[in-house]
Amino acid sequence: MSNGRVDEVRLSIPADGAYVAVPRSVVGNLAARNDFTLDAIDDLRIAVDEACALLLPEAVDGVLECVFLIEPPKLLVRVSAVVPNGWTPDTDSFGWTVLTALVESAAAETIDGRLTITVTATATATESL
Repeated sequence: MSNGRVDEVRLSIPADGAYVAVPRSVVGNLAARNDFTLDAIDDLRIAVDEACALLLPEAVDGVLECVFLIEPPKLLVRVSAVVPNGWTPDTDSFGWTVLTALVESAAAETIDGRLTITVTATATATESL
């Protein structure tokens, strides 16, 4: 847990749908440990699934990198991969629409051939009814 600093968890997985359960589990655990509601935990899990799904078919080197930054009450997740030159996710697609609807913010950025999808969520004090 954070003591006034940002805690960071890093994870590399093969760019294969069989491994997406790993970052989904990690984000669920981190969100639960940081007082996210059950609904918010589920939303984050789905958002991480969508971010991975967008990058999986484009990961040139066959690897997805996931970075989880914990700074209560915020949780920031960066999913990245080396992608073909000029490729960006279709922000009009159903997957991107789902992703952006589930989190506080979402953005995609390419630096040196590596595309990073960043999602941010903030824990709330009470469960929605």
